[in-house]
Amino acid sequence: MVFKSSTQKRDLVTADYYAKELKYQERIDAEKRTEALSAPVKIEIISGQLVISFPKEFSGKKVSGSALFYCPSDNDKDIEQNFSTAAGTVTVPLPEKNKAAYELQLSWQADGNSYYLQDKLSTK
Repeated sequence: MVFKSSTQKRDLVTADYYAKELKYQERIDAEKRTEALSAPVKIEIISGQLVISFPKEFSGKKVSGSALFYCPSDNDKDIEQNFSTAAGTVTVPLPEKNKAAYELQLSWQADGNSYYLQDKLSTK
């Protein structure tokens, strides 16, 4: 057993380690920008739709991004919806056929800056 384990290849880093690290750092920076907003992003479920209301900083500005409904228990239930608005509010249809506990991964851009928010969400 010791011989077999000592001959196994063990890579602790991926081939594109630095690229992945830069992406992760970009996400951390986007989360920090989101935390620094004047008010939190408001997320509500109204009539089977997800309503996202952005703080006043985004009023009248073009906001575009994506809402990823990530299902940790089954990646076949993952759904991504892109959006764009200048009204400060976005309505995204909730997954109807796949009732599950999702993790909402919301990422958006405005004025050349990226923002990121992660929250738990249940469509059950």
